[in-house]
Amino acid sequence: MHIVVCIKQVPDSREIRIDPKTNTLIRQGVPSIVNFYDKHGLEEALRWKDKLGAEVTVVTMGPPPAEKSLKECISLGADRAVLVTDRGFAGADTLATSYVVALTIAKVAETFGPVDMVFCGKQTLDGDTGQVGPGVACRLDFEQLTYVSKVVDIDPVKRRVRVQRLLEDGVEVVETSMPVLMSCLKELNKVRRASMPGMLRAARFKPVVWTTADFPGIERAKIGLKGSPTIVSKTWVPEVKKVNTQMIAGDSAQAQAGELVGKLWEGGRPERLGWA
Repeated sequence: MHIVVCIKQVPDSREIRIDPKTNTLIRQGVPSIVNFYDKHGLEEALRWKDKLGAEVTVVTMGPPPAEKSLKECISLGADRAVLVTDRGFAGADTLATSYVVALTIAKVAETFGPVDMVFCGKQTLDGDTGQVGPGVACRLDFEQLTYVSKVVDIDPVKRRVRVQRLLEDGVEVVETSMPVLMSCLKELNKVRRASMPGMLRAARFKPVVWTTADFPGIERAKIGLKGSPTIVSKTWVPEVKKVNTQMIAGDSAQAQAGELVGKLWEGGRPERLGWA
């Protein structure tokens, strides 16, 4: 069994800034991390690798420094990693990204063997759209299972997968056939820590690097800025709302409750408690 995990190196969400002129993320000088949800996809792939003896290939599209994120995935237990990098891919939106990632997975299948499953995060911390995973599945004609909160069973013989999907109004149990792409929630698992042998292997590891030259049939009009119809017309930072707070004094819960009721009556808002 061959499992592919799609990851993305993203800016640390605690330090994200927007360029007011271009309406794009400022990435220079901002620490980068592996996308939070993608890590849960990797963890699930590694768990099934341990159970079924599967091979795990990690792929990412990004600038050369994204090699650092791939090394982290190798330290956790992935077998190989592929970095797709080229200035021609720069500025890609979700449509262009899903096109390149789908081509990459198809090439991985040709190079390293047929792909049975693809794991990815439900969304990325920088784009936050949740569109790339389903877009890749559509381009590859894979079955797709989104918002996966638990992988119940994988049967490599019957080539069937059963999962739980977390929906707004409950949990849905779905079964489908391979090949399949699953987008993962953080509830799916707890990400492991890298082992010492894993870290030593990652330190020496060099990923496979592919550029546009490695995709002879690629359509240039579908990649990078040319292949990205998305336009960010405006961005803004929400204003911080100031909220007045007061400490409720009292030696007991009863005294504190009395003080709270008194303040509500003083403010003319007893209707909040249904007492008016």
